[in-house]
Amino acid sequence: MIAQQLVNGTMLGAIYVLVAVAFTLAIGVLNFLNFSIPGLFMVGGMGTWILMRLGWHWSVAIGGALLAAALIALCVERLAYRRSQKSDPEVPLVSSLGFLVLLENLVLATVGSDQQPFPALVPDFNLRIGGLVIGAAQIISLVIAVCLVVWLSIMLRKTSLGRQIRGVAENRDTAILLGVDVGRLVPQLFVFSALFTALGGVLFALNYLQVSAFMGEGIGFKGIAAMIIGGMGSVWGAVLGGLLIGLTEVLSISYIGADFVNITVYGLLLVLLILRPQGLLGRAAAREKL
Repeated sequence: MIAQQLVNGTMLGAIYVLVAVAFTLAIGVLNFLNFSIPGLFMVGGMGTWILMRLGWHWSVAIGGALLAAALIALCVERLAYRRSQKSDPEVPLVSSLGFLVLLENLVLATVGSDQQPFPALVPDFNLRIGGLVIGAAQIISLVIAVCLVVWLSIMLRKTSLGRQIRGVAENRDTAILLGVDVGRLVPQLFVFSALFTALGGVLFALNYLQVSAFMGEGIGFKGIAAMIIGGMGSVWGAVLGGLLIGLTEVLSISYIGADFVNITVYGLLLVLLILRPQGLLGRAAAREKL
């Protein structure tokens, strides 16, 4: 039933949305493709599982995993981004990739490479609307993703912090001249990105009931694809791109086969880049005047 697949794709897309928004905050404001984000996604899901195995209540375990992701993001900001700002653009990118490899291998050495079963924290409840079946975990994921994106959009437009962020995104030097404390603002952006990403990892674990050391890699690449499809630097573009990726993946599995998922998803990315290089909601790059 195609309607059921559309529902499933939308729910999966909600997780991609959180990762795509995290990438958008990093590259749209800081012009920094933060490759540690897939590792932070893994920290959200795997960290929660590890803390629960140690006897922590699930709510405290989730909070602990989010806190760990935020602290790791601050380390990435201090060591990979801040120290490399005056270097070539590739240097902070490769440094953040080093954090991803480090996080994955720490978990690999601790718990192994096998997928670990995640306990079902959400009651086994399904909402039935006509012939559609929507699981409780799916509903929770969609509601959390929508609420976070709406909050972020309002914060960026209506608050002093949001105006500072948009000012830095528009022109960093001008923002500094206008009194924006960039040294204080940038760590906050890294924390925002980390919390969005790690929460996506928690929601992934709740929905699919499994975690692993490498759970963030595939999600991370699709998050980047969603950001590019929607338009780099656009929060709502990241939302649109994430939902499109989720729908494309689920429909591909249902009607073509699981082996063709990546071909379909990245083929969609390639087609959209050819037809609209700036993304669906992105702005065309201004041509430099000679």
